[in-house]
Amino acid sequence: MAPGLGAMEEKPAAATKHTTICLGSMASGLREVYESGRTKDMEWRQSQLRGLISLLTDNEEEIFDVLHEDLGKHRGEAFRDELGILVKSIKYTLQNLKKWMAPEKAEAPLVAFPATAMVVPEPLGVVLIFSCWNLPLGLALEPLSGALAAGNAIVLKPSELAPATAAFLAANIPKYLDSSAVKVVLGGPNVGEELMEHRWDKVLFTGSARVGRIIMTKAAKHLTPVALELGSKCPCIVDWLDGKRDRQIAVNRIIGAKWSTCAGQACIAIDHILVEEKFAPILIELLKSTLKRFMAEPGGMARILNEKHFQRLSAYLEDSNVASSVVHGGYMDRKTLRIEPTILLNPPVDSDIMTEEIFGPLLPIITVQIDYNHLHLHLQIN
Repeated sequence: MAPGLGAMEEKPAAATKHTTICLGSMASGLREVYESGRTKDMEWRQSQLRGLISLLTDNEEEIFDVLHEDLGKHRGEAFRDELGILVKSIKYTLQNLKKWMAPEKAEAPLVAFPATAMVVPEPLGVVLIFSCWNLPLGLALEPLSGALAAGNAIVLKPSELAPATAAFLAANIPKYLDSSAVKVVLGGPNVGEELMEHRWDKVLFTGSARVGRIIMTKAAKHLTPVALELGSKCPCIVDWLDGKRDRQIAVNRIIGAKWSTCAGQACIAIDHILVEEKFAPILIELLKSTLKRFMAEPGGMARILNEKHFQRLSAYLEDSNVASSVVHGGYMDRKTLRIEPTILLNPPVDSDIMTEEIFGPLLPIITVQIDYNHLHLHLQIN
């Protein structure tokens, strides 16, 4: 989920016009920088990537602080999911940049003989990046590093729902990167809408399908290509639990994929589990015992983003049929916005928790019955 582009708040006409003019002037300035050819130079690209690495390594403690302020992230989680992986990724890009920029030979049709053909990588131009709140550093600087490596000029719009991280990026990016070619724009949904009124050569957006539709609609006006990374219901299918070691490995991976990244507030997190009925008791007991070991330290898991998202998650359990399916956890602390890992067994499939993306630390387990004889016959027939 990322910054929304909902209805623009009512503002004085002059103020809105002034903001639009400022953004338009900024976009025009970035295009001039790009068309000057400066961003295409390999040395410029390398210097920007080195600047990003310095930004991350010089400000490690402050990064831990802002991620904890916005989301209650533990230092270990912040390093694993954002800071550490970013440094590793950017170093990898630096190591391979020269190879990626090099033209590649291509086959030319016989009619073009004796000409030769080459595929030459070229930057797109001026790129707009909307980052999200659940990985507010990682999903801001990862696409930024890719756009820089490709030789583009860039506007980064951090999520207003992670204000400490957004302020950190706005304050530090101009210190480490070319401020004439890389801009950070802060603001809420109205600023996002105004940005989309201008022409970009590519838009990168991470967030919800609802806002993704708005981005696509506005981008179509300028025929702007868009890369959308959206959320959905992500099932985990457990079709076999055989052997003590394999069972534990499976459970460790399930817990890591569900709860370790931002308390399940991630598009790649497991949304629910489908498991054969006879394996469900074993799976649930292993999940319970392993959670006690993994989550022994208080504050080891991130908190829920804000009161609105806390209320959305708690509302799932207000349905008595859903609440009765809880087999582990369920404790919620509204004051600290923390919800403990919660396991539900066979909540109604037509309930909100099973029809909407959960995006939190609640894990429904749905059991299924498999008729292996029928399956065997079906496979033989086909």
